[in-house]
Amino acid sequence: MSQSFRQPDILEIARAEGKVMVEDLALRFNVTVQTIRRDLTELANAGKLERVHGGAILPSGVSNILYEERRRLNEAAKTAIGRACAAAIPEATSLFLDIGTTTEAVAQALLDHRDLMVVTNNMNVARTLLANPDCEIVLAGGALRRSDNGLVGHLTARAIENFKFDHAILGCSALGEDGDMLDFDIQEVVVGQTLLKRSREVMLVADHSKFQRSAPVRIGSIRDVDHVFTDAPLPAALADACTTWGTHVHVSPPGN
Repeated sequence: MSQSFRQPDILEIARAEGKVMVEDLALRFNVTVQTIRRDLTELANAGKLERVHGGAILPSGVSNILYEERRRLNEAAKTAIGRACAAAIPEATSLFLDIGTTTEAVAQALLDHRDLMVVTNNMNVARTLLANPDCEIVLAGGALRRSDNGLVGHLTARAIENFKFDHAILGCSALGEDGDMLDFDIQEVVVGQTLLKRSREVMLVADHSKFQRSAPVRIGSIRDVDHVFTDAPLPAALADACTTWGTHVHVSPPGN
């Protein structure tokens, strides 16, 4: 297979799985590891992938990948995370659901819950929850970000200050090795920072690709989070830190 045919397929695998490994690709395409390394180097030079030890990941930077690509990325993992998080949320409760494709998976898993009041700045979440007749939906108004139907900015943060939620379900674009939750949009970060102060229990939902990415703006630390729902074990040092901080980590691999 020539590189011109192989490289689009490599990109599609990276978008679906978050990361590609040299040896796995060599087996998949029946070529040498040297050939795959050249492919990854060319894709990295073109800004389409970022090289890491043993493979490559989707590029980090100061802007997020497109919303539809994020929605497809690790879709099965997000479904598993969403179900695990929803199972930890009792009925007859109030909660906030943040912007993000993983929080949308939580919303989908909440359709059978009863007597909920959900506040959200995610219009996709609100649209999903319309299918649950026993869920009161409140939109936290703000500036509409057309790229993902999110409501962001100080107006949204101000609306959130009127509540004290039983649970807040947060997403992030990246999770640093030191436990910092990171994002790309300052307007979105101010919402997350307000939620940390206005919620009795905070739950972070993040698939394993967030461990491999970087973003420039800090939301806060997972030491301020009660539960982390993910699909793969955290890096060892971060897992140890969570134990020290009292942050409970729940790992739900896809298919389990």
